[in-house]
Amino acid sequence: MDLDFKQLAVAIKAIAEEKNLPEEVVQEVVEQALAAAYRRDYGDREQEVRVGMNLNTGDIDVYVTKEVVDKVHDPLIQISAKDAGVMKKTAKVGDFIEVHENVEDFGRVAAQTAKQVILQRLREAERDIIMNEYEDKIGTVINGIVSRVEGNIVRVDIGKAQGIMPRSEQIQGERYYPGQRLKVFLKDVERGFRGPQLVVSRGNTQFIEWLFRAEVPEMENGAVEIKDIAREAGVRSKIAVASTVQGVDPVGTFVGGHGTRVNAVMGEIGEQEKIDIIVWSSNSIEYITNSLSPTKVVAVTLDEKNKKARVVVPEDQLSIAIGKSGQNVRLASKLAGYDIDIVAETAVIAETVIESKKPTQKLKKKEQLESSLLDAIEEHGVENE
Repeated sequence: MDLDFKQLAVAIKAIAEEKNLPEEVVQEVVEQALAAAYRRDYGDREQEVRVGMNLNTGDIDVYVTKEVVDKVHDPLIQISAKDAGVMKKTAKVGDFIEVHENVEDFGRVAAQTAKQVILQRLREAERDIIMNEYEDKIGTVINGIVSRVEGNIVRVDIGKAQGIMPRSEQIQGERYYPGQRLKVFLKDVERGFRGPQLVVSRGNTQFIEWLFRAEVPEMENGAVEIKDIAREAGVRSKIAVASTVQGVDPVGTFVGGHGTRVNAVMGEIGEQEKIDIIVWSSNSIEYITNSLSPTKVVAVTLDEKNKKARVVVPEDQLSIAIGKSGQNVRLASKLAGYDIDIVAETAVIAETVIESKKPTQKLKKKEQLESSLLDAIEEHGVENE
């Protein structure tokens, strides 16, 4: 016997356990493969074949659907009315009935076909189950273990599946190594040639939000909320928060007593990434002022049409407002939604002085002066008369 059905039954149970697949799913895959093998050995591709398998005994039952006819031309897909009547008394010409076929074994080629189909279908079944399970987890943070690092890509084992973390989704400066345990944000599940591709991230803004959600229980009941996040992973993040309950300090709530809450988040993403928590405001000027924290702001002028803001700060605050490599003003711009231009207060004063020294009226041309003088003389002469 080229295909041992009893061994196959044992293998089905082992595969179901190893792949963490439901036993009925594996059984269905094997039965479909056996049907394909039967068609190859005993029938043709046009046959409608159903196979049932007993996983405890390894016995299989093959059923072929045939049309009831007066005269049989093709015994593979047809059965005479007389023979059909023996199996089913009510059978009549034109009906279709399932005919039980006795099969002891399959030939070598058919057995190989069954094996290939089983492996292919099991991979497909595994992919579908993974897709269904992880699609529901998109947008959440899950635990993972780094399996290997390949150039700019980090592969992370997350339960039954493996996720990839591209360079763009990593925290700048963070080092990864096999066996490392870390939290990741499941960003997307893509269908790929080799199965479902889980894209995970530690560098996006949602990851920060989820970490705070775990540390700030007041977010669950809606007492406080995160309005906006601007982040350069591994460097700095600015988070705008608000309170929906009067008397609740949103910044203090997110920072926690002695900074415990914000420190817990920083402990996960790395101490090198600084986090600024500011108060969100519906007033654009106030929001821009807050977003530039810890800078002291003298004045803010808005150009609503072009979404630009001119912010005046004291001379000694200029470098703080701009930040290292423009980091502070860049994140503030992302947070507030305005293109922010930082100007020193001394520069504004200098501009004002220059403006005040400009002549208020342009000198009139010689002809205009003469004309004005003549008009005045005439008017004076008329009045004297």
